[in-house]
Amino acid sequence: MNELIIEKLRSVLPADRSFIALHEPYFQGREWDYVKECIDTGWVSSVGKYVDLFEQKLAEHTEVAHAVAVANGTAALHICLQLVGVEAGDEVLMPTLTFVATANAISYCGAIPHLVDSEERTLGLDPHKLADYLAEIAEVRADGSYNRVTGRRIKAVVPMHTFGHAVDLDPLLDLCARYRLELVEDAAESLGSFYKGKHTGGFGRISALSFNGNKVVTTGGGGAIVTNDPELAKRAKHLTTTAKVPHRWEFNHDAIGYNYRMPNLNAALGCAQLEQLDAYVEQKRALAERYREAFADLAGVQFFTEPEFSRSNYWLNAILLDEQQAHLRDSLLEATNSAGIMTRPFWTGMHKLPMFADCPRMDLSVAESLERRTINIPSSVFLGG
Repeated sequence: MNELIIEKLRSVLPADRSFIALHEPYFQGREWDYVKECIDTGWVSSVGKYVDLFEQKLAEHTEVAHAVAVANGTAALHICLQLVGVEAGDEVLMPTLTFVATANAISYCGAIPHLVDSEERTLGLDPHKLADYLAEIAEVRADGSYNRVTGRRIKAVVPMHTFGHAVDLDPLLDLCARYRLELVEDAAESLGSFYKGKHTGGFGRISALSFNGNKVVTTGGGGAIVTNDPELAKRAKHLTTTAKVPHRWEFNHDAIGYNYRMPNLNAALGCAQLEQLDAYVEQKRALAERYREAFADLAGVQFFTEPEFSRSNYWLNAILLDEQQAHLRDSLLEATNSAGIMTRPFWTGMHKLPMFADCPRMDLSVAESLERRTINIPSSVFLGG
């Protein structure tokens, strides 16, 4: 099986490279021009024209009214949760299969991650299974839903669009309305992805994006808060700028704020990257199609394709082993990486990490199966060119 899978990967990947990374940044536009302008003018920190331009262009691309650029995606999610009223002692529903930053941001608020199962159709949070679970453990009161088992308020739900594939959001929105939950999208991986024709990140009151070096477009390090609520956007910008009251020279602050704003240097890089976003997504989708064709006739292995309601950016491509082949995962990871083709497993489920092992959880059998069977394969933009 290892040799067959390596053969399929090599049929898609360039033959002239001795090592192929999982996801590399791609700089083919005006990145150097914009960054050099910041250096030449001295506008390199958290104030400058590129910060404003990046926020404007990002709002246009995601089809939301407001974007606030911040230092990274975790900072963005932390502020999103604060702004929808997540408080210490609250529970926040989130998938166990996600990058650790989702759970960390909840913990920064003093809240408790409440771990939810995934569905194989999307690799993300399963709203239908969650509905059955909440019917058993949740009690709706005047000020929201409460966990009958722990007695704590369940304040919000954070779906994460895994590898750029949209969660099934319509039933999740219905669930939020029924149980008075705030929807905060972790759209860190889904810039350029759509759910039923609408860009991810625009469904809840507020959402978080990431522009880490391995994302579809990068600002080096960086993230953003996106929302259609002007008051939330105003508050987000204020809190992420150390809650400083505007004044020509005085340092007055009216809340506990955070030094979370994105520097102009990073925003300049992001502006150049956003100019190429549509082309990047098309290249990534072309790569995914070549993978789909290559793996179509290989028994025991499935190339993961977007759900029918989603148009995905295919941030990270993935193959899923059949359950009967799951025991081969680690040997396959060893073989591919030794062959110069970088692959990696799914994240470790949050319920297996020591700091989240005691968090409340539902049955996680699908997530555990996906973790055993999923392997990410090279996904850099240039591979689709």
